[in-house]
Amino acid sequence: MKQVVTVTEVDGEGLEALLNENVLLFGLNYIYAGKLVGVNDKFVKLENAKIVYETGSFDSKGYTDAQALPGASWYVQTSAIESFGLGK
Repeated sequence: MKQVVTVTEVDGEGLEALLNENVLLFGLNYIYAGKLVGVNDKFVKLENAKIVYETGSFDSKGYTDAQALPGASWYVQTSAIESFGLGK
């Protein structure tokens, strides 16, 4: 039997709650890390952005293979983000 579920949107939750924090974004093809400085309905903006090719153990202080992306900031399309959370 199908169950009807009500979803309530809460302001200041999700990506917005992580503004000015170091985040880790798991995308469709890549993993990005950096300081989250902007969020809108299409993109997020990262400062000191890195593409993470190998995270290594999540208990370690850094990532095994993370390479800096060019420029002062980097934009990631929100529709490509599968999951996210605090980064290192």
